[in-house]
Amino acid sequence: MKLEELANPHIRQLSPYAPGRPIEEVERELGIKGAVKLASNENPLGPSPLALAAVHEAAASIHRYPDGGCFALRDRLARSLGVGTDQLVFGAGADEILELLVKTFIAPGDEAVMPWPSFAMYPIVVTGMGGTSIKVPLDASLGHDFEGLKAALTDRTKMVFVCNPNNPTGTSFGASALADFVAELPHETLLVIDEAYFEYVRREDFPESVKLIRERPATLVLRTFSKIYGLAGLRVGYGIGSPELVGLLERARHPFNVNSLAEAGACAALEDTDHVRDTRALNGQGIEYLTSELTALGFEVVPTDANFILVKMGPGFDQTLLKRGVIVRPMQGFGLSDHIRISIGRPEENEKLIKAVQEIVQGANPETGVS
Repeated sequence: MKLEELANPHIRQLSPYAPGRPIEEVERELGIKGAVKLASNENPLGPSPLALAAVHEAAASIHRYPDGGCFALRDRLARSLGVGTDQLVFGAGADEILELLVKTFIAPGDEAVMPWPSFAMYPIVVTGMGGTSIKVPLDASLGHDFEGLKAALTDRTKMVFVCNPNNPTGTSFGASALADFVAELPHETLLVIDEAYFEYVRREDFPESVKLIRERPATLVLRTFSKIYGLAGLRVGYGIGSPELVGLLERARHPFNVNSLAEAGACAALEDTDHVRDTRALNGQGIEYLTSELTALGFEVVPTDANFILVKMGPGFDQTLLKRGVIVRPMQGFGLSDHIRISIGRPEENEKLIKAVQEIVQGANPETGVS
C-alpha cells in the first residue's frame, strides 16, 4: 500500500505551496554572482535597526519558553490600533491565522468564497480541511468582482475572503465598495479581510476595516509584520476581530506559536515609525521608476497599491530573467501565464531588472550582454 492512500482524501488533492527561490540556490545553479530577488514582496531595506537590536537582546533568553499570550506585543498593538487586547490573535505569520480560521469554522462540505487570482493559501487551507473553495474571477481591471462574489454565495457558504490590496495583482478597493458588499453579506457569514499590504496603500478612500468589526462581529482583519516591517524571517502575523471571534480562534491556537525573538522584534518594529516612512517612500519611488521604464519598453503594468507590480510580459519571461540573475514570480499557477509579479527593490536592484529586460528586448546574449 502506498502511503498516499492512507492520507485524507482532501490532503491528496493539494499541491505544496511553491515559494520564491532563494538567491543562493539560483546563484549555485547558474554559476553566477550578484543575483537579485524580486519575487517574494520583502522589504528591500530589511528590518528596523531597533528590531535587530531587540532580537539580539532577546536571544540571551531563548532557553525560556516564549510568552504564550504575546502580552507585550498584544498591549502595544492594541494601544496602536485602539482595540481591546482581547480582540487580537497572533500567529507564525498571517498564514497560521488563516489555518486557525479554517480549522475553527470550515467542515467538510462547507464553502469558502474568494476572489481569484488572490493569495494562494486561501484554497490550500480550505481544501486541507475538506472544504470547497469557490473561486470568483477578478474583473477586467484585475480587481475584485463584488457582484460575482455575491452571486457565488449559497447556503453552504461559511466564509468569504477579500484581499486588499490584492496579491498578486496589487489592485485595491475603496471604502464604498466594501460597504456595499458588506450590506448584502449575511451576518452569519464570516468575512476575512486580508490587509497584508495595507501600509503601502496610497489611495485616500481605503476602508477603515477595523471599525467594521464593531458593526459586524463575524469579521476578521488579517495583517502581518512580514512586509513593511521587514520581519518575514521571524514569522509574525495577527488578526483583529471581535472578542467572541478571537476567543474561538484562541481555542484552536497552539501554545507558544510566536517565538520570543519574533515578539521582541515586532514590538520594536512598531516603535520605528521612521523606518516605515522610509520604506513607503522607497516603495513609491520604485513603483514610479519601474512602471515608467517598463511601459516605455512596451509592457503593460497593472496599477498597484502594494509593494509589487504585475506586468504582462509573455509566457516564460520569468525564466529568461532568471538566466540574467533576476528572480521574479511567475504567475502560471494563478491563471496569468502572460504575467509576472515583480517586487519593488532597492534602486540598484530595480535598475538591474530594467537592464535585463532591455537586453532581452534587444536580443542580447545573457552571458555577454551583446546582441
